Amino acid sequence: MELTFLGTSAGVPTRTRNVTAITLTPLENKPDLWLFDCGEGTQQQMLHTQINPGKLTRIFITHLHGDHIFGLPGLLCSRSMAGSQVPLTVYGPAGIRQFIEMSLALSGSWTSYPLEIIEIDGGVVLDDADVRVTAYPLTHPVECYGYRIEQHDKPGTLDAARLIAAGVTPGPLFQRLKQGETLELEDGRMIRGADFLGETRKGKTLAIFGDTAPTPAGMALASDADVMVHETTLEAAMAEKANGRGHSTTVQAAELARAAGVKRMIATHLSSRYDAVACQALLEECRAVFPASELARDFLTVTV
Repeated sequence: MELTFLGTSAGVPTRTRNVTAITLTPLENKPDLWLFDCGEGTQQQMLHTQINPGKLTRIFITHLHGDHIFGLPGLLCSRSMAGSQVPLTVYGPAGIRQFIEMSLALSGSWTSYPLEIIEIDGGVVLDDADVRVTAYPLTHPVECYGYRIEQHDKPGTLDAARLIAAGVTPGPLFQRLKQGETLELEDGRMIRGADFLGETRKGKTLAIFGDTAPTPAGMALASDADVMVHETTLEAAMAEKANGRGHSTTVQAAELARAAGVKRMIATHLSSRYDAVACQALLEECRAVFPASELARDFLTVTV
């Protein structure tokens, strides 16, 4: 998986940070491109990267606050104006359909590609042969979710040389054996695919939080994740203010990362009150609790 942060500011943009948006390439061997939230100016941010909005296949919205969705109608329209025919699915809380459809209708806009809008209420929202995405309800003034993205484990490499030595002819049988099937050969021998497979390749797990105060759901969402992306809107000394508005502090996010056993934490959604020097102080607060903490910045790319 590969993450690119297009916006890392909370509420309003700053001179160096735009509001929230993150792209994800969920699989190395497929061209899928996903987007998590779409704050105002997201498509402008894309122009500074190699990201092509026409290649987006899925957009996941955490909640309906403006700094997370005001860039969405423009992005949807720009895909049409660029002639994209790639189908797009948008996931989000109740109200996301009305927001999109009303924005398009009142502006006399439309989409030239198949657009599906799925309103979620938690649980598994996507599960295919490659990946599962589960939405967890968070604690915020409006309905808000975090998304846990889990690649399915992949079978190990098939030992073709051993199979050939055992008298199995390369071809369709190899594919069936790679799926772990047990097959009977023409000479009556039974061949177990599992006996010719290398070690299973464990899939990666990524947890992307929407805005939230500390919540019990955080443990399930982040448990053993390879990477956890979590808001750190305010410094530790401002916990009461942060939590009262449905946000977390640096230390609270880091404590969750430590308790949940994640491998890396990336802090984002930083209040506009913090300049570059103050942001480094936020990072140090995180690292004092969870050393494997990193600070997101616009255009940062992370491999999971």
